[in-house]
Amino acid sequence: MLAGMLALMSAGPLLTGAGPSPAGAAWPPRDRDLPPGLPDLPGDVPELWPGEAAAVRGEHSLVIGHRVPPAVLRDLAVRADRARRAVGAVWGPVRALVLFPATDAEAAALAGAGSTRGLAAMATADRVIVLPSGYARLTPTGRDVVITHELTHVATGATRGGRVPMWLSEGFADYVGYRGAGIPVRVAAAELAAEVRAGIVPAGLPGPADFAPGAPRLAQAYEEAWLACRFVVERFGEKALVRLYGSDTGTTLGLPEAELTEAWRDYLRKELA
Repeated sequence: MLAGMLALMSAGPLLTGAGPSPAGAAWPPRDRDLPPGLPDLPGDVPELWPGEAAAVRGEHSLVIGHRVPPAVLRDLAVRADRARRAVGAVWGPVRALVLFPATDAEAAALAGAGSTRGLAAMATADRVIVLPSGYARLTPTGRDVVITHELTHVATGATRGGRVPMWLSEGFADYVGYRGAGIPVRVAAAELAAEVRAGIVPAGLPGPADFAPGAPRLAQAYEEAWLACRFVVERFGEKALVRLYGSDTGTTLGLPEAELTEAWRDYLRKELA
């Protein structure tokens, strides 16, 4: 999740006081104490950090940390609950399980990721994994956006085994993440806006290679995908964007992808130039 990252970053300390804080708890949590949305905790979770894990329960979330200050975990549980509500408003219910490892290397190992450069969090099929260094650099709003983005991936089944175009998967997650954030479009898409103002408009929707770690226009790829989904919502409605998962633009929107691409390019000029 990199779209508008500069706008979401801060040099300040971790925020630890937003909203009501759920109580912390030593590991393991008792089944009857788990939040309502988490009755079926994945079997591998209790074995992650034996004797060193701490668990914090939100209303419908569970945050498990390894050598992370309790106040940080409590704050994250509040954000995870907020993210769950945001995802539920667009997509539907989702289990909010968030892991906060001690190091980025530990997070990469948990996610099976070869590279985590520039990331603040990642999603697997059933959990969100925080990257400590990237998460620490985010503003409070940025943390909400990132956690909501990744929890959207959990809700939608990540990329559904490649059956969903990458621009739709990443753009939809950013759409949900930014939906209630109040960040201006030209701020959230700052890198792409600079290109469009210079007369450089992407020729087509971003593909898998554009989202690869280290890609030269990685931030712009996320911004392009987000604005493609935002365009679909503005023209066809939010429900149409949801229906686009598992379908195609022609069936759902009545537009072949080539026509959608041209309309999206015009939208970029209008929003960013």
